[in-house]
Amino acid sequence: MSGASTTMTIRLDPQLKAMLGRLAEGTRRSRSFLAAETVKTYVDRELAIIEGIQRGVADVTAGRTIGHEEAMAAVQQAIDTASGKPG
Repeated sequence: MSGASTTMTIRLDPQLKAMLGRLAEGTRRSRSFLAAETVKTYVDRELAIIEGIQRGVADVTAGRTIGHEEAMAAVQQAIDTASGKPG
C-alpha cells in the first residue's frame, strides 16, 4: 500500500472487534493496520475474480472457446503429466 491513507469508519460486531484487538496484541500491530491489510487482501481477491469473469465473458463473446471434450482431454493430459503417467 502507498504511504498516504484516508480514514474510513466501519461498524463491527463487538465480538469481532475484540478478536481484532487480541490479534493486534498478539502481532504487535494496530487494529487499524490489521483492518486495512484485511480489506486490501479481500478487495484484491474479489477484483481478481471479477476481472477473470470479465475476461471470460470477453472470450465467449469473441468466440475464443473450446468444447467440453477438448477441455477435459487437456485437463486429463495435465494430470497424467503431473503424476508421471505416460501420455
